[in-house]
Amino acid sequence: MSSTETVETTPDPEANPISELESSSPAGESHHDHEHHDHDRDHHEHTHGPTLNPECTREVDIELPAEEVTRSFQKVVKRYQKMARIPGFRAGKVPESLIRSRFADSIRQDVIEALLPAQFQAAIEQNSLKPISRPQVTDIQLQDGKPLHFKAAFEVLPEFSVDGYENVRVEKPDLTLTDAEFEAELERVRESRATLEPVSDDRGLEKGDWAQITFRGEIQGEPAEVEAAAETKPIQGDDVQIEVGGEKTLDAFNSALVGAKPGQELKFEVSYPGEFEDRRLAGKTVAYDVEVKGIKRKILPELTDDFAKELGEYESIEDFRTKLRDYMSAEKSRRGVAETKDRLVNALVERYQFPIPESLVQAQIDIRLDRGLRALAAQGMRAEDMRKLDFERLRVAQRESAMGEVKGSLILDRIAEQRGLEVTDEEVEQQLQLIALQSREPLESARTRLTEDGGLARIREQLRREKTAALLYEGLNS
Repeated sequence: MSSTETVETTPDPEANPISELESSSPAGESHHDHEHHDHDRDHHEHTHGPTLNPECTREVDIELPAEEVTRSFQKVVKRYQKMARIPGFRAGKVPESLIRSRFADSIRQDVIEALLPAQFQAAIEQNSLKPISRPQVTDIQLQDGKPLHFKAAFEVLPEFSVDGYENVRVEKPDLTLTDAEFEAELERVRESRATLEPVSDDRGLEKGDWAQITFRGEIQGEPAEVEAAAETKPIQGDDVQIEVGGEKTLDAFNSALVGAKPGQELKFEVSYPGEFEDRRLAGKTVAYDVEVKGIKRKILPELTDDFAKELGEYESIEDFRTKLRDYMSAEKSRRGVAETKDRLVNALVERYQFPIPESLVQAQIDIRLDRGLRALAAQGMRAEDMRKLDFERLRVAQRESAMGEVKGSLILDRIAEQRGLEVTDEEVEQQLQLIALQSREPLESARTRLTEDGGLARIREQLRREKTAALLYEGLNS
């Protein structure tokens, strides 16, 4: 992850975390009562959520007087009386006792949702706590006419010092574009526009030529192995063009083809390495019958004004060279600065040791997995194949990187606090306009969407981290 990628660490004081937790407990982890308990008496419920880091965990123990609990029950029951439609009773005239017995569970849940969030919010404000995770509620004791009691555990940001951060140094790369780099890129541009032309001379294939061949291959080995291979896709190709001596051409093909002429038939074997990309050939020996159909040579375009105009809106080849050099210089500088910032953040991560909230780590793993799944989808992977992936193993594999990313973000946030770095509304607006442009979404639609899902707060966090990383990079010059 880039040192400035978003890791959300800002608590949301407006959220209703307890009712949200109540309605989204993990499958199979619902509230339960002790088996030995009298169900007509107090209910002791437990909600189990993700594991929290004990060093970042805080707990509040909350109790509400019985009279307030009774008032809440009465309010909810009256609402049910007005809404209930029960055969044999007129609307609004259903006896309270029937309402309480018929809708006991729903009434109780409504009371919980009415009381717990407000009491939790008051408790964390009284104790000056800022949760960054959903609270895990335990020991809910709720019964009409008795005090409400419950506990809520949650994570907070760790306290740590970043004293001496300005002394952390990494080597700055040379960002100057060299002539060799420029010429190599110019050659790649020519290669991308190269053409293949038939060779009419009476000669054999040479390194650098392109051979037009037809081939058939047969896997060698034990009969069972050969029989199994025969059931796979045939090893064959018609009018295939391969570069003789090319980096991607196997040595056995290069050796066999050099000197061969059109019309010539070749027989040779190829032993494939065990790590060969095509798994049906990996570790196998294949006997090939190859016929050379023709010889072609690569013709690179000359660096003329006409060639430059074919590439785009360039006035001349010199105009193209100038703009290509400018682009490459800017890109090398951008890439070098970004890599240096990443190394700086990694150095800070190594230097400072402090507990990392598990909820942030898990959220970052989610982000990394989502990014990976999107990439697989873009590559054509089907949704049903994605569902077969071992997500537990994938989460474990992503954990170390996610921890480093969260830790780096927390360090950048702490440095920003020390330096008093802030992001202006204008800077957020510019980023919002860019996002809307990239997503081809109307600006106000993007604004509404990002406001509702907390995206604007994450954008502000990201921009502040970018400012902080830039400040650290500039400090390398001092």
